[in-house]
Amino acid sequence: MINGWHDTILAGIQTLNQILTAGIAITAFSLFLYALSFNLRDRVARSFAIILLCVVVVFTTEALQNETVPSLGIYLLLRLQWIGIVFLPAAYLHLSDAVLVTAGRPSRGRRRFAVRGMYGISAVFLLLLAMGFLLGELVPNGKPAPHLTRTPWTELFTLYYIGAMIWAGVNFARAYQRMLTRSGRRRMLYLMAGATAPALGSYPYLMYGYAPAASFPLLFWSLALIINILVAGLVIVMAYAVAFFGVSWPDRVVKSRLFKWIMRGPVTASAALGLMTIVRRGGEVFGGSSYNAFVPLTVVVTVLLLEHLITLVSPLWERWLFFGGDRAELELLQNVEERLLTQGDLQQFLEAVLAAVRDHLQSPSAFIAALDGDGLSLIVMAGKRNMLDQAALPEALEKVGDGLRMRQEFAWGNYWILPLHQRKRGDMDRDEMPPLLGILGVAYHGDGHPMESEQRDSLWLLADRAALALEDRQLQQRVFRSLEDIQPQVEMIQRLRAVGRYDSRTNLLVDPLPEEADLANWVKDALTHYWGGPKLTSSPLMRLQVVRDMVDEHDGNAANALRALLRKAVDQVKPEGDRRFTSEWILYNILEMKFIEGRKVREVASRLAMSEADLYRKQRVAVEAVARAILEMETQTQEQ
Repeated sequence: MINGWHDTILAGIQTLNQILTAGIAITAFSLFLYALSFNLRDRVARSFAIILLCVVVVFTTEALQNETVPSLGIYLLLRLQWIGIVFLPAAYLHLSDAVLVTAGRPSRGRRRFAVRGMYGISAVFLLLLAMGFLLGELVPNGKPAPHLTRTPWTELFTLYYIGAMIWAGVNFARAYQRMLTRSGRRRMLYLMAGATAPALGSYPYLMYGYAPAASFPLLFWSLALIINILVAGLVIVMAYAVAFFGVSWPDRVVKSRLFKWIMRGPVTASAALGLMTIVRRGGEVFGGSSYNAFVPLTVVVTVLLLEHLITLVSPLWERWLFFGGDRAELELLQNVEERLLTQGDLQQFLEAVLAAVRDHLQSPSAFIAALDGDGLSLIVMAGKRNMLDQAALPEALEKVGDGLRMRQEFAWGNYWILPLHQRKRGDMDRDEMPPLLGILGVAYHGDGHPMESEQRDSLWLLADRAALALEDRQLQQRVFRSLEDIQPQVEMIQRLRAVGRYDSRTNLLVDPLPEEADLANWVKDALTHYWGGPKLTSSPLMRLQVVRDMVDEHDGNAANALRALLRKAVDQVKPEGDRRFTSEWILYNILEMKFIEGRKVREVASRLAMSEADLYRKQRVAVEAVARAILEMETQTQEQ
């Protein structure tokens, strides 16, 4: 009786372990894709991605092992599993070194060589694994699970594993001590706590072959279950801490994006897999078959219900979990974004207004023109387009300018012209004419007899609708211009805030390095106006420290300093020796002929014997090379 309960409990714990193992593999793979998608440029994120890849290998191979797999398959899966275990120590030291560098303690060369040396040692252990020295033969009926026999090299690797983890822990502690801000300390604690996850996750596999694990299988699998539960949570905590490295997004954006990624990926997939496993095991117990019709149905229903629930609930959790004290402002921005009147929306609405106007007056043609600056620009037109002479629209504007009353239409050619005015504000005088927004033109029907009173009232009501849309368009244009003006400053503050999260001692004293993609666009614009123009004189490249340092050398002329920097960067693309028109000189020749000499695209393409499409592709590569050269010079200047 006792043995029966013991076996039942042990089988249940092993089933839960299988579900958790698969869930951890799914979570690690999803977070690995997240790191590849959003912040792979950062050194911390890259090293974390290596750890996640090791976790994916370890837990995926473990999840694939079951009673239906033959001994040869188990043997291969166990050896593949150790590929992930072998590289975990080096990846941990790599991550701790990257965190220490981010915290303002760059390596003087020793830590960098140590990390490379650890990867070299892991590669040696991988070679030993491939040659059969690191692990021995398969024990198919081993306790607590099938495993490979241990060798003296296994014991040596265990010492190496423990030593590397201690070393990495020391580096994490040093980085934590350098944190000066509360957010930096809090996230470093999250990172240190989460960093224990892969190390803990490897514990069961390092214990295979030892007598305690074989003698007390229930205790072993109970500890493994607890560890897997911790690993499942801690790996997410670690991903949360790393998600802030290398990005300049606001905290709420990072949290919301990561949370939504986890909910749609690991949570949905793990729930579907877990329920499928339970249904399949239930089929084995009650029906005698591991497969039944409810297995695929359970997967489909679970995925659809969870995805639908996430879509419905995500706006609520974003507001309550991530908006904080800025909830009112962010909700206002969300509402504006959802209800924004775009050019397409404006076009559709005004087309509907013109359709109603034409139908009401049986008019063959109608149009709406907006006042932009001192002239009219045609926004939308319906009906016979040849009836309107667009070149004569200034005459219509002059005709409307003579009006003294608000609701006064004017005869102009074959059209009735209705001025569209802004709504009166409370601070305006009663007799004051509000600003003009545009005009509504309606072609005569027949001989142009005066409109009836009811027709006229309806026409002016539709004109008011059009004026309301034009007023909203004008307000939104002002908002967009304001946003364009503040965008560079906002991006600068966000980047400074991002680099100051973990190293506020020095990073706030210098301007943050721009993104390489942004820098390439700025370089292309500046090269386009190399010999003068607004894209050179107003270039964001003027904010670079290397340009400011060169201003004194060019008599205080910032444009000349930037031009000299571009010339210097172009020269770094130049190969050694005399100039030739060969393949290795092609990038330099494009830069020299297209931008410095100012030749036309067709002429440059003909001289270099290539198509214009190929020229543009090579030009993009050449501009990116110049951008990288400038980025290196800016980095050196800031370090000095």
